[in-house]
Amino acid sequence: MKKSENPHVVVTRKLPEEIESRLADLFQSDLNSNDIAMTMDELKAAVAKCDVLVPTVTDVINADIIEAAGPNLRLIANFGAGTDHIDVAAAHAKGIIVTNTPGVLTEDTADFTMALILAVPRRLVEGDRLTRAGGFQGWTPTRLRGHRVRGKKLGIVGMGRIGQAVARRASAFGLEVHYHNRRPVSAPIEQELQATYWQELDAMLEAVDIVSINCPSTPETHHLINADRLSKMSPSTYIVNTSRGDVIDEAALAAALAEGRIGGAGLDVYENAPKVNPGLLGLPNVILAPHIASSTHESRQEMGEKVLINIRAWMDHHKVPDRVLPPGSTFSKAS
Repeated sequence: MKKSENPHVVVTRKLPEEIESRLADLFQSDLNSNDIAMTMDELKAAVAKCDVLVPTVTDVINADIIEAAGPNLRLIANFGAGTDHIDVAAAHAKGIIVTNTPGVLTEDTADFTMALILAVPRRLVEGDRLTRAGGFQGWTPTRLRGHRVRGKKLGIVGMGRIGQAVARRASAFGLEVHYHNRRPVSAPIEQELQATYWQELDAMLEAVDIVSINCPSTPETHHLINADRLSKMSPSTYIVNTSRGDVIDEAALAAALAEGRIGGAGLDVYENAPKVNPGLLGLPNVILAPHIASSTHESRQEMGEKVLINIRAWMDHHKVPDRVLPPGSTFSKAS
């Protein structure tokens, strides 16, 4: 594409109106007004004709999709921070740049994680259901007793941006912060967060009261929390996941919850989303959210802004600010 030309952009899902308006003003844009996820055939047809594809987490951009790309596709500007749904290596091999929207979801996701950390032990959603069903007949000393969080030990699995933001919030609520990561965070950050590093995940799971999953989805983290690791937790332990669904073996979690081997769970992501393991649906001690941890007006606007900036930088033959590379790769000319 020549610098003076207007790129053809295909957007796979409905985005905030102000972002769609700017996409339409700046580029030749095909928007998805019905917000129905594209099929594999529709994605192949899209990449065959466009210069830029703007997918979301619901779109699996695998090697087959990349192979179907026409000669004009040179940028996949992902609307989202995670790129595990995109075969970045296949795109890179074909000279297609992949970008994401990092940094704008951290605070909102951490807020939602903390909301689950508070809501699950205090049985908040159970109380809501009881009241809506007409079961609230006045105060009693023993109804829906939960557990206080102050003084409890929180184990964070994955101490990146979001994990650290969760730790800051947890400290304010009087939780004792522990974490497992591939390597310890820097000494100043660890001191600021007053966090204790555990090299062995199993040992941490045995010691904490609440577990927060904040690591990315990788081959190494697939089913990181499995039946064996769930068995190491106390029957009063709670687990929350606002990261990626496949980090937890969902069937094993459902069984542990049903059998009372752990205390409860708060989930925003699922292994086979949008399907939820049927074993979870009828359990009173689990909160099931529809993948909304980052869903605020502010974050969606900022994500769209990053998409626009990445497209415009590529269009103007500048280095794109949010390029994602496969491991071991180096940057090449952005044009």
